Amino acid sequence: MTTQVLGAAAAPHWYDGLTRKHWATLNGSFLGWIFDGYEAMALIVVLGPMLHSLLTPGEAKTFSVYAGIVVGITLLGWAFGGVVGGVLADYVGRKRMMMWSILLYALFSGLTALSTGFVMLCVMRFLTGLALGSEWSTGVALVSETWPENARTKGLGFLQSGFGWGSLVASLVWFVLSATHPFGDESWRLVFLVGAFPALVVLYIRRGLDESEKWQRAVREKRWVATQIDGQTTASNTGTSGKRPFTLKQLFTEPTALRYILIFIVLGIVTNVGFWAIATWLPGTTAGLAKAAGAANPGQWAAAEAILYTLGSIVAYVLAGFIIDVIGRRWFVCLSFVGGLAITYVTYRMITTAVGMEIAAPINGFFTLGCAYVWITIYPCEVFTSTVRTSALSAIFSGSRFVAWFFPIIAGSLIAFFGGTSNLAVTVGSVFILGIILPWFLPETKGKGMPA
Repeated sequence: MTTQVLGAAAAPHWYDGLTRKHWATLNGSFLGWIFDGYEAMALIVVLGPMLHSLLTPGEAKTFSVYAGIVVGITLLGWAFGGVVGGVLADYVGRKRMMMWSILLYALFSGLTALSTGFVMLCVMRFLTGLALGSEWSTGVALVSETWPENARTKGLGFLQSGFGWGSLVASLVWFVLSATHPFGDESWRLVFLVGAFPALVVLYIRRGLDESEKWQRAVREKRWVATQIDGQTTASNTGTSGKRPFTLKQLFTEPTALRYILIFIVLGIVTNVGFWAIATWLPGTTAGLAKAAGAANPGQWAAAEAILYTLGSIVAYVLAGFIIDVIGRRWFVCLSFVGGLAITYVTYRMITTAVGMEIAAPINGFFTLGCAYVWITIYPCEVFTSTVRTSALSAIFSGSRFVAWFFPIIAGSLIAFFGGTSNLAVTVGSVFILGIILPWFLPETKGKGMPA
């Protein structure tokens, strides 16, 4: 088993050697990620109107509690779906799991639009998250295992930008609907219908994608080893040629793999808690400031904030592959969380107007949604091998949601305890300090390629 090391023989331009097949694989995965991002942002931008439509007057008095439950239930569905789908993708293939993920997403997103009450809404959000859970890890694995080494990090950055573009589409859709109100207070339902129908087109496109040859070869050659750095395996994690071990068992029993996976999971928790417990409140905070200033349509200010926030994340995604190859993986992760910590403080402690929130929004998106997530797309792929890669990615990304999902649910109580959203945001934002420290306990993989 060898790891391709980047050296002097590397292509002079990062895009040299890319073929139509490479771009087709990226595009197919990219389109799926658009729906992942669309779902995440759609839930945020319509959360207020959606719950005001479905809650009874009595329930609406504790709005923040119900809002937290919806977000938490969605994250929990993503967590379960991600872990199950990621493990299955290491056994049945990346392409097959991607196809099922999009098909079921289209079904449950459409049914969300038909919700008649809070309970049905929660059930649909859980099932939608369950369906989309494996979308992330399978797309990352497929692109990372098929793109040439000199272009891989850039391709993965472009792939991650699909999440940003999906978030932008959701923000734009709601910006238009919140201005026109085609169905009055029920216009939020259209957001989920818009996301469901195009997914069926992506399902058709993905039929033409090839399965990962690197994964197929690793399975045929029975490479049952979880981690490999510098082309070397350690005595604690040498593979066997016999029966295949369960992937999650490998990750959590092999000492080297266990150490790395636990650090990555904590970093994933930092990312998810930082985004869902901080970014979720940005539109509402912006609308509140606009309303206090006498704006005619505070909802439009909130929608505009979401658009600018998402644009900032897209810039981060597109640039990430280039930046991370220059400064290295550990420095990139560390500086990403430094930026997240700083912009959270500025946003919730220093900005007092809706205009200020709009100015800070793209910077906020650059760090807390862009840089804070894109490292998960690039870094773990260079630590874990092909036979456990989607299991590892899911354990990191979706596994962290098993912790993060609870924070939105208790957010209402925490807001009251801390004396306001701003105080809570700054307090929760301190979790970024962990993200600054932990990367230095991981191996630096810059220029070392990806394990087979």
